[in-house]
Amino acid sequence: MSEPAVDAFDTPERLERGRWLFAQPCTFLRGVVAVDQLPPFALPEVAFAGRSNVGKSSLINALTGRKTLARTSNTPGRTQEVNFFDLAGELILVDLPGYGFAKAPKAKVDAWVELIKAYLAGRPTLRLACVLVDARHGLKESDREVMQLLGKAAVPFLVVFTKADLIKPPALAKLLATSEAELRRTAAALPTPAATSSAKGAGIDHLRARLAMLTERADEGPKG
Repeated sequence: MSEPAVDAFDTPERLERGRWLFAQPCTFLRGVVAVDQLPPFALPEVAFAGRSNVGKSSLINALTGRKTLARTSNTPGRTQEVNFFDLAGELILVDLPGYGFAKAPKAKVDAWVELIKAYLAGRPTLRLACVLVDARHGLKESDREVMQLLGKAAVPFLVVFTKADLIKPPALAKLLATSEAELRRTAAALPTPAATSSAKGAGIDHLRARLAMLTERADEGPKG
């Protein structure tokens, strides 16, 4: 999967398609704690990965316009399952356990890590992984390890900076520029990162438009 032109997802048609899709019903399918519990392959999937407390659940709630679809918590490591959500029968949203820190026994944390690795590396319906990164801290080694795993598995991924409203615009611009330079040298990375704020809604429309493109076949244009 190649990176679209910089403004390909920024057209009125793409933005409207994203708005329409993410306004449709989104239902919880299941939460799994082991590889053998993963649902059958069906619809295209987009996974949300990131360090604990980076804002994965908040971003899913912001994208879908629902405050309680994905559980949020101020306690890092609270998401303990791989949670699957069906968006309008067109796209599966996958909320992965946070990595880097968890208030849980080491054996359980190790099991989460293995589950995440198995999912990311062996899911043929996985069209894109969103690697969420706190804009205040930038890319960390744990993020790069996940990016390397995705590169080896040939899974395209998009770096999505969260909490972008908490840093000043010049700092955000510098972060985006330096990150793009690194991503252009990274296997499977889409070179243009996204900047979002679940609290303020910044960047959410553009991310919806990008993700809605995953539901289109190569021979189709925008639906809706």
